[in-house]
Amino acid sequence: MRELEPYLAPGEFVDSDDPDVRAFAEKTAGAADGALPRAVALYAAVRDEILYDPYYVGADRAYFRASDCLRARRGFCIPKAALLAAAARALAIPARVGYADVRNHLTTRRLAELVGGDLYVWHGYTELHLEGRWVKATPAFNLSLCERFGVRPLEFDGRRDSLFHPFDRAGRRHMEYVRERGHYADVPYEAIVRDFNRAHPRWLSLRAGGGGADFAREASSESSG
Repeated sequence: MRELEPYLAPGEFVDSDDPDVRAFAEKTAGAADGALPRAVALYAAVRDEILYDPYYVGADRAYFRASDCLRARRGFCIPKAALLAAAARALAIPARVGYADVRNHLTTRRLAELVGGDLYVWHGYTELHLEGRWVKATPAFNLSLCERFGVRPLEFDGRRDSLFHPFDRAGRRHMEYVRERGHYADVPYEAIVRDFNRAHPRWLSLRAGGGGADFAREASSESSG
């Protein structure tokens, strides 16, 4: 269908024509029979093989691009969502990226200080067109990180939306969606960086200043402390 064509074409950030992205998609899910099992396999691979690292961030375009996220094997929610979309398009599954502002109650003290609180603008997820409709998938938190935070890992079956659980295993509030920002064929880089500079300037400049930390180690330390 013509309306799906923008969600099958490569973009600057959802660069499904990148050789490494195409190889990753084929190796991960190329042998699966049908779009839905392929999408599920891609989701699991992006979620768990690409580490969620909120300290691997900066204003450079590379921090938002799918192929760069794949080669670094780490990234925050926006490039991980772009990678899932790019890998899906590489296997002829229509995909786009979506965003929302969220209030994250489970973070580390250092990250909250850098971000400026618990409100994160432009949280990224992926939308995949499967069985005739769009389904949301959030491949951000890898399984091992979920275990350290005591958060249920998000599963994706290709038929139901996979968004952050509102509570963790202990019943504490985890994630609230505050504002929907819609969906896009490619990462709206300029708008995101503009709003990051306004809302999270210290976080965005982290890499430029040579900073960094082990987010998973922080999570373990604070959860056991």
